[in-house]
Amino acid sequence: MKPEANSKQQNQGELFRNRLDQILDPRHPLYQIAKKIDWEKFEKEFGKYYTEKTGRPGLRIRLLVGLHYLKH
Repeated sequence: MKPEANSKQQNQGELFRNRLDQILDPRHPLYQIAKKIDWEKFEKEFGKYYTEKTGRPGLRIRLLVGLHYLKH
């Protein structure tokens, strides 16, 4: 099943949380490479393996690709 889109209710719960870009170091190599990756290409390529109607909602493709990159 495809990952659910962010809902307005989820965003309201994050009103008082720190934003990741305020916490992370923009000079870190992984931070910099994340900006250079064409995430839409991965969404398009792997999105066809997700189904709309069966199973629980899937994990975000960016998360899965990022974790796979870190594994190597």
